[in-house]
Amino acid sequence: MQDYVIRAMDDEGNIRVFVAKTTNLVNNARNIHNTTPTASAALGRTLTAVTIMGTMLKNERETVSLQLKGAGPLGTVLAVANSKGEVKGYVSNPSVDLPLKNNGKLDVGGAVGQNGKVTVIRDYGLKEPYIGQSDIVTGEIAEDLANYYVYSEQQPSAVALGVLVDRDTSIKAAGGYIIQVLPEATDEALDKLEANLANIEPVSSLIEKGYTPEDILLNVCNGFKMDIKDKTSVKLTCDCSVERMQKALIAIGREELNKIIEEDGEAELVCHFCNEKYKFNRDELVSLLNESDLK
Repeated sequence: MQDYVIRAMDDEGNIRVFVAKTTNLVNNARNIHNTTPTASAALGRTLTAVTIMGTMLKNERETVSLQLKGAGPLGTVLAVANSKGEVKGYVSNPSVDLPLKNNGKLDVGGAVGQNGKVTVIRDYGLKEPYIGQSDIVTGEIAEDLANYYVYSEQQPSAVALGVLVDRDTSIKAAGGYIIQVLPEATDEALDKLEANLANIEPVSSLIEKGYTPEDILLNVCNGFKMDIKDKTSVKLTCDCSVERMQKALIAIGREELNKIIEEDGEAELVCHFCNEKYKFNRDELVSLLNESDLK
């Protein structure tokens, strides 16, 4: 089944809801980065969250980045998305794995760690992007993003993110939802939502059972009359290119670029997001060096 996100709102203007299925997207990321189950879960949750956040953008040129950088062994977990459903991401240490927690669940919180920051960057194509931050609370990612929305954006939100890893380490199910409370929400509506959330199964379990985002919406929003506003197909994709890598080499400065030419005679750059390798020979590096002189 195709990966996609739906956006819905109840007819009384209490809540807006985003629900995503991202199983294929997360499995493709696992294949690219060769992540362990724990790293797959952390990266997959982050990819799912930023996928949903991307559909909140209004302009095709806008992007949103979600970064978690805690004190755990995973290091940085970063994902980027746009409004077209194009998503990419990576984790600094994809080989990190930890023992299961006492409840049999993957220890994502231990791998991400605490004593760190959640950072959201929205690039609207203006001179300066919007940057918001909050403290990592648990490292489990969903709770950390909900905390971010409340304290950095004053937007009460319920966040659920799930990745179910199969025995062969492939991704069996992945998805999530973000529910945002609107300014005119009534106490009755909030009580109803809270009761629903207290009884809902984990989102990855629902997706494993074959539930679509529409099915999950009906479960989460039982008792609400929901109107689905749009549906966005999503996929893992990377926009790296030779030109981007050339700019990166120029950006390191004339002295460092000249040092690479003299000592190595060639350069190889690897994209963090897709692991694509870009090789530049001596002549190409000299050409870039000359170009940097003109800037």
